[in-house]
Amino acid sequence: MDIAVCIELDREERRRLVRGVGDWPVTFSQVTSPCNAAIVFGNPAPEVVAANSSLRWLQLESVGFGEYAGLHWSRSGQSVQVTNLAGFFADPVAETALAGILSLGRGIARLVVLRECREWVGDPVRGSLRLLCGSHVVLFGRGTINSRLAELLKPFRCRVTTFGRDWTSDSLDDALATADVVVATVPHTPETIGLFDADRLSRLKPGAVFCNLGRGSLVDEEALATALVQEHLGGAVIDVTHDEPLPSSHVFWTAPNVILTQHSGGGSDDEIDRKIDRFLENLSRFRSGTPLIGLVDFTRGY
Repeated sequence: MDIAVCIELDREERRRLVRGVGDWPVTFSQVTSPCNAAIVFGNPAPEVVAANSSLRWLQLESVGFGEYAGLHWSRSGQSVQVTNLAGFFADPVAETALAGILSLGRGIARLVVLRECREWVGDPVRGSLRLLCGSHVVLFGRGTINSRLAELLKPFRCRVTTFGRDWTSDSLDDALATADVVVATVPHTPETIGLFDADRLSRLKPGAVFCNLGRGSLVDEEALATALVQEHLGGAVIDVTHDEPLPSSHVFWTAPNVILTQHSGGGSDDEIDRKIDRFLENLSRFRSGTPLIGLVDFTRGY
């Protein structure tokens, strides 16, 4: 059975993957290159997937599935299996969230700018600093990222409120009114688009920090920028945006107290090696007929 790989790998990474695959042929291609392989590893363009009449299994190199949601997933009467990297990025994204929260609270982001300007402010900075210890943190999303973040928050003695798929508008809004920090990590679905709009953002406690490490579609970006500029919010940690790369004219580049991590939150120095490991583990399962890790539920969209 033939395998197409459309992720960027160096020579040694390619060799390791080919060795792990064994006797099945492997080709390396671009995400936009036509492909008719039975197994695909990577995130090919949706039109490439749609045109692949031989596809039996697609292993994504991401958690997000939104760009593929409208495709037809049957080939010759068989359903195509699609797997994502659910759970794969829990540690790095949780650490990114915590780093951003601490950086804003302890004034690190501001102090870095002052250093670059060679401006000594000193004592006046102290009164603007906030403690994470004992604060109220709302985690919107009950997946692996927020589960890991909740563990990291334990030494800070935070009061943590977590919302999963059973959330209601009233209960969420009540929690936002007392939250010092809000962290959203939910996927892109029809239900989450624009969920944090101007009205909901206005319900956040004044001075709260808002963190989006889920999908850019979750937030009304103009409303978020306004809340930051008007100082209703104390800051934001933004890993994901509607448009990526973010246009140079976007207000997030200049809005105050923004830590913009450029969708790097899931990164680590061993990321590619771990992705190869996940693919090879699932390939072994595919060959043996064992259920694959990270199967996408087409109904839910993730």
